[in-house]
Amino acid sequence: MNKVVKFGGSSLASAKQFKKVKDIIMADKSRRYVIPSAPGKRTNKDDKVTDLLYACYDAASEGRSYKKIFDTIVSRYEQIIEGLNLNINLDYEFKTIEENFLAKKGQDYAASRGEYLNGIIMAAYLGYEFIDAADVICFDADGSFLPEKTNQELSNRLAKAPKAVIPGFYGSMPDGSVKTFSRGGSDITGSLVARAVHADLYENWTDVSGFLVADPRIVDDPEPIETITYRELRELSYMGASVLHEEAIFPVRKEGIPINIKNTNRPSDPGTMIVESTLKRPRYTITGIAGKKGFCTINIEKAMMNTEIGFGRKVLDVFEKYGISFEHMPSGIDTMSIFVQQSHFEEHEQSVIAGIHRAVEPDHIELDSDLALIAVVGRGMKSARGTAGRIFSALAHARVNVKMIDQGSSELNIIIGVRNEDFETAVKAVYDIFVTAEI
Repeated sequence: MNKVVKFGGSSLASAKQFKKVKDIIMADKSRRYVIPSAPGKRTNKDDKVTDLLYACYDAASEGRSYKKIFDTIVSRYEQIIEGLNLNINLDYEFKTIEENFLAKKGQDYAASRGEYLNGIIMAAYLGYEFIDAADVICFDADGSFLPEKTNQELSNRLAKAPKAVIPGFYGSMPDGSVKTFSRGGSDITGSLVARAVHADLYENWTDVSGFLVADPRIVDDPEPIETITYRELRELSYMGASVLHEEAIFPVRKEGIPINIKNTNRPSDPGTMIVESTLKRPRYTITGIAGKKGFCTINIEKAMMNTEIGFGRKVLDVFEKYGISFEHMPSGIDTMSIFVQQSHFEEHEQSVIAGIHRAVEPDHIELDSDLALIAVVGRGMKSARGTAGRIFSALAHARVNVKMIDQGSSELNIIIGVRNEDFETAVKAVYDIFVTAEI
């Protein structure tokens, strides 16, 4: 077996957590490649090191006092080193970072130093080789990620390193300047390493035991998801489930490498397996529920709309002109409703309405605001009769008015539109009918 293991910020927030991580790695000799995040919060009132780095860089680059924040960052790492009884000194690294902050090397450089320093410490603690991600994760001059060049660089470099630590979250552009992925991008680095070494498994260690069927802030003690497919995860991630960075799926999906979401604080928990496909029947009809608030609809009415060739394209051209992407577009013979992010739409509201009038001359346009979208996702729905009926029944019993329902041709998900104020009630109702009732 050949495993790649990524550890999140909460897993590496202190020396105590580092010790847990080492125990996990040493318990399985196939855990050969380690991707660390920057130290996260030790308590709810604590700061993430990445946030401290952003604040410190902003102060230093703007000529404001930054020493107090910088000393706090240094102290965080020194406490970890002392707590692990390591014989390493990062004074040169801290001096270089301070000089580069004053030289205005950029926010990406600043943010990346959290993972960089944690990587040095982790490599020393494990006795693994340290490989700077800037040497093997490639972006072009415009800052666009280069997946194939990265895969080649990583493959060549890791072929010579039987055990290595590669910091997550960042890489470099052709001129050597540091470029980061979006926040949480250490998940992506782990996925890229797994692809490059043809890993049998990519373990992503965090502070939860995998994915849950619903948000625990809404549903009390929701059931865990044992196995989920990449496609199901994409649907849930898009609608707000955030245990794993959604872009981390693509590199391993190309290679058919499964991902195991595990809990550093409860390593014996099985966690959630993310796979390309599986014959395993899901425990429940649905795999998961996720959703977001803050949508609105633009409802367009025009007699004989269905006979006008290009009607939909003309309408969507107006939204594209103002940089507004649509979420869903249910339609009837004489009606079309377009769901968009309300915050994106409000800035261009009147321009879009005027544009639609010029483009298709509708009979009537009506706006509806403060809506939420809920995705009910599951490969088991395809073979289950009456899934939509059960959803409607549960929502009606909970006195939730459904504003929209949309099911894709794959039968993998059903999207429900409700009022913002009904969002939590609706999620609980769907969970109860498909999970609580089936336990």
